[in-house]
This record gives sequence, structure tokens and C-alpha cells, in this order.
Amino acid sequence: MPKITFMGAGSTVFARNVLGDCMCTPALCESEIALYDIDAERLEESNIILSAINHNTNQDRATLKTYCGVENRREALRGADFVVNAIQVGFYEPCTVIDFEIPKKYGLRQTIADTLGIGGVMRALRTIPVLEDFARDIEAVCPDAWFLNYTNPMAMLSGYMQRYTNVKTVGLCHSVQTCSRDLLKGLGMEDKLEGRRELIAGINHMAWLLQITDRDGNDLYPEIRRRAAEKNAAEKHKDMVRYEYIRRLGYYCTESSEHNAEYNPLFIKSRYPELIDAYNIPLDEYPRRCVNQIKGWKEEKASILQDGQVSHSRSEEYASYIMEAILTGVPYKIGGNVLNAGLIDNLPADACVEVPCLIDRMGVNPCHVGRLPVQLAAMNMTNINVQLMTIEAARTRKREDIYRAAMLDPHTAAELSIDDIVKMCDELIEAHGPYMAMYK
Repeated sequence: MPKITFMGAGSTVFARNVLGDCMCTPALCESEIALYDIDAERLEESNIILSAINHNTNQDRATLKTYCGVENRREALRGADFVVNAIQVGFYEPCTVIDFEIPKKYGLRQTIADTLGIGGVMRALRTIPVLEDFARDIEAVCPDAWFLNYTNPMAMLSGYMQRYTNVKTVGLCHSVQTCSRDLLKGLGMEDKLEGRRELIAGINHMAWLLQITDRDGNDLYPEIRRRAAEKNAAEKHKDMVRYEYIRRLGYYCTESSEHNAEYNPLFIKSRYPELIDAYNIPLDEYPRRCVNQIKGWKEEKASILQDGQVSHSRSEEYASYIMEAILTGVPYKIGGNVLNAGLIDNLPADACVEVPCLIDRMGVNPCHVGRLPVQLAAMNMTNINVQLMTIEAARTRKREDIYRAAMLDPHTAAELSIDDIVKMCDELIEAHGPYMAMYK
């Protein structure tokens, strides 16, 4: 019977999806599930809801146990086969709010701020010290466990774990599974969905749909490029930034337009405020989304806790499929975030890249992709530079390295002077208080 430990189990919606998937999977349905969090109230709510799913969907075959607080973390991990990580250090309040509001004082606007940009840098710097503690515990009490990381910034956190710990780590995102499907549906090409073939590779939140053909092997990109250009010229829609990528770079990107708007200096520019409307960019989208999600979840939670009527059907999240493939040996392919050990030839070896991976009893087996088109590798490098420098800052604990990471960020550097970047970083570090007290 496998043991699955879920770190950050108070993230009830996500825990419900991943662990509900496990309960719907024959190879996993009798698992021992350890729920770990530092918030006792949220942990108990997750336990109640997951217990209801276990009862209603799984005939109570799984065993659920809760572990609250740092003092119980090692016991939660002891003997685990799989560790799912979905923590958010500093929560929406205070830390996410700080990540948006202080840069805004300097004229630096963001959309999501969890992957790159100054918000992504700060999120990584307060999360990596926690992952260091996780890693020491995993190495001690479940050294053979697979660490399935869902927490952003994906490349920075997974890259740190892969380079500086002995924990077997793969980073998992939601966007690879739906990339080509959403593109074809958005362009009215639903008839090409069945039997399509594709190749996706790059870095997390900036991986590229390198190839896409129909069931007969015909290249779909010429028609995609034509329709994307026509749609951007004719109407406002939610994917205008990525369609502009197709026009300017030749390829579609895995992650959403609201994310990609802030990963470069091209779209959110104080000197060109008209671009925000022209590309339909939702500034401050993540805080707005968090407020709505919190409100919606409170309402849903009250209903579930009242009558216990909650069930689950298996989703597209990778986690349960990875566990199933490792346990059964039946291969499964994912888009995984792994260290670039000769996988993408024109990206650095230290980079965490997102490439096709075959999962079987041997674990995660990444596939060699070769060279990316030069313009795509160049775009990736502007992000990789920041990722590597941020990991370095988390290792050294030096503010000078934090400044360097911020100076390398494409959007931050395009908008602010060096002096303002330093001042902003100092203000952010101080505002985060104990979450970043280790940076001197």
C-alpha cells in the first residue's frame, strides 16, 4: 500500500483534485494519505472534505491521517512513496498583496507575479528556505520518495531541489496538457483535435508548441498563424499576447497571455499605457482572482461541510498518473520540469526545463529534444537568467544577489533604474518580515 504525503493540504481545492484523483485510481485507491499543513483549521476542513470523497467515491478504502505543525512534519513524511508539494509561503495575505502593492509604488505593474518578475523572485526567496527543511526531512525519513512539485515559481523551486538536494524531484504544471487543445478551439479548428500530434518544450510557463500536425501528419502551423493574426486584428480576446508571440516568434506558448505579458519587457510599459488595452492585459489579475476564489470557496465549503455531499472524478492533473505509472510500470507521458541534462542543447545545463518525460517503474525519464529555434531559446534565456540568479540568492542569503536577480528581470529592468530596483527590493524584504528575515 503506497503512502502519499501532501504538503500544504490546507489548500483544499488542490488537495481535493490531486488526492481525489488518487482515490479514483485502482493502483492508489487503498493508499495511506498523510495530510500536512501548518494551519490547523484549514487542515481539518481538508480532512473532512477528503474523508467525504473517500467515503462517497472510494468506499473508505484509503486511510487519511492529519499532521499539523513543523514538529509533526517529519512524521508526516516518514515512509512516503510520493510527496506532493502545494504550499504557499506567506499566503495571499500578507505576502502576495505585498508583492503587488510595493512594486506598484515604483510604477511597476504585474498580472500574476508568481513565476517571474519581482513578485516571482520574492515568492521563490521566501519558499526555498522552507523547501530546504522539507528536503532534509525527506532525505532522512523517505529518501526514495518522488517529490511532485506544484508550487510556483516552478522552475526556481524545482531547479533548487534538483541541483542542491538528493530528493527525486519533478515539477508539474497545468498548462502543457491543454495547450494545443485550447489553441485549436480558440481558432475554430476543433476538427483537428482528434489524432493530433505535438511536441512541446522550453521552460515552465514559457514552453513552446514546437510542432503540431493533424492525424495524417499535415502541419497545422500555417493555418494557425493565419487565423491567429486575423483574430488579433479583428477582436479583443483573452489570448492576444500569445497570438502576438505566434506572429513575432512563429510559435505558440504553453502558458496564458496574462502570465506571459509580464515575462518580458514588451507589453506592460509605463511609456506605452495604450498597450494594456490593445492586448487586453489584466493588470493585478492574481489578487482579483484570489479574492474571488476565497469568496467562492467559503460558499462551497459551507455547503460541503453541512451535508457531506461531495464526490470526485479523475482530472487531467499529472500527479495520480505519475504515481500509477511508477507503481504499475505501465508507461505514461507527461510534460515535466527537470534539470537540463543534455535535453535542450541551446539552454544551460543548470536550467530547469520543461520537456516530454516518460514515466515507468524507473521513475521520470526525460526525453532529448535538441535545439530550440534561436528566437525561442533567447526568450527562454531572459527568464532563465533570473531563475538561476534567484536560486543563487536563496543559497547565499545575500541581498546583493537579490538585487542582481531583480536587475536581470526583463520587465523590472525595462521600467526601473538600478537605484530604484535596490530600494524596491529592500522595501519588499522588510515588508515580508519573518518570511525573509534570513536575507542580510
